[in-house]
Amino acid sequence: MRTLKDIPKRASLRLLGLGLSLAALPAAAEEAPPTPQEVMREARRSVLTDGIEKAEAVRIGGIDQWISVRGRHKDNPLLLFLHGGPGFTALPTAYFYQGEWEEYFTVAHWEQRGAGKTYALNPPDKVRPTMTVDRMVADAEEVAAYLRKTYGKKRIVLVGHSWGTVLGVKLAQRHPDWFDAYVGISQVVDLPKNEALGYAATLQAARADGNKKAIADLESIAPFPDPKDPARTLANLGKERRWLMHYETQGWRAPDWHGAEVWRYSPDVTGKDMQARDEGLDLSLAAFWGPITQLSLTQANRFALPVVFFHGRHDRTASAQLLDSWYATVQAPSKKLVWFEDSAHMVHEEEPGKVLVQLVRDVLPLTRGKESRQEERRNPSPFGNSRVPPCPSRRG
Repeated sequence: MRTLKDIPKRASLRLLGLGLSLAALPAAAEEAPPTPQEVMREARRSVLTDGIEKAEAVRIGGIDQWISVRGRHKDNPLLLFLHGGPGFTALPTAYFYQGEWEEYFTVAHWEQRGAGKTYALNPPDKVRPTMTVDRMVADAEEVAAYLRKTYGKKRIVLVGHSWGTVLGVKLAQRHPDWFDAYVGISQVVDLPKNEALGYAATLQAARADGNKKAIADLESIAPFPDPKDPARTLANLGKERRWLMHYETQGWRAPDWHGAEVWRYSPDVTGKDMQARDEGLDLSLAAFWGPITQLSLTQANRFALPVVFFHGRHDRTASAQLLDSWYATVQAPSKKLVWFEDSAHMVHEEEPGKVLVQLVRDVLPLTRGKESRQEERRNPSPFGNSRVPPCPSRRG
């Protein structure tokens, strides 16, 4: 009987499914290995004839603004993601969690006025005077209209994260007929109360931890926020956010979590792009901090379209406590609040698998039209609501 020792090495490689020619190894070894970014870019390259991969500058609101669109099937629903900040673009880490979304949705990322690649495309001194909340909402309207026209979609899914939920609520309430649903991830409700609650919880955590440095830093900036001096609050924001993030934001279980560093392998951005994002973040905060510190959506609780909220149970940046109270007042054709028990503010990065499941389970059915939803209610799945529906693009 022949043993594995008797099988030639090349044959054993074929048995393992590697299909590797040993003769080719020396030549391959002489070639420079691809960079991690090149590997990721090729690995996610669409190999389907109806896939969409497009990234370009589009004229929005009188300036060039960057829009990236990706999806495996052009017939899938279109989803517009509004990033947070202001100025904290999502594209650098999107490849990390978004790949599976693209099997069910065509996903569009817009880098907002004064942010990221859009910041780099335009003279900052000319853009800065135009950066108002109203202008940002108008930009969002133009972006949504552009996407609907370009990709032939009467309605799209609108998703906002953090600051993006401010734009998202305003846009969804202005144009409910443009959207199948509004999804608020880390939904902002009341900025003044939110900042006060976040600061108090962080100081409490520092005291419980016996962290003398954190306690001293936080007590030195009291009152935070300063209701009489938004400029002073902005000047102290970095110190407050340092300790808030230490105790909560990026990874509430581990302050040394490196999730924010995954951009280093991103096929979508370079170091130069990240420098532009940092500069754009500074510009955006300077432009918007005063107005948004007075902003509240507590009365913006009526929607003429379905709404879904994803929120981290440990979120202090967008207070989970405030959302819980506000959600009870929300009126909409349908509404749902999904709590993510292992997340803080970056829900889509901290629990990407559950976000995907909830998007497919709770949001995707809303894109199928009123008649389809009525049919589903008349003939519900034998598996109940917990069943994850198959990708609409699959055949058979």
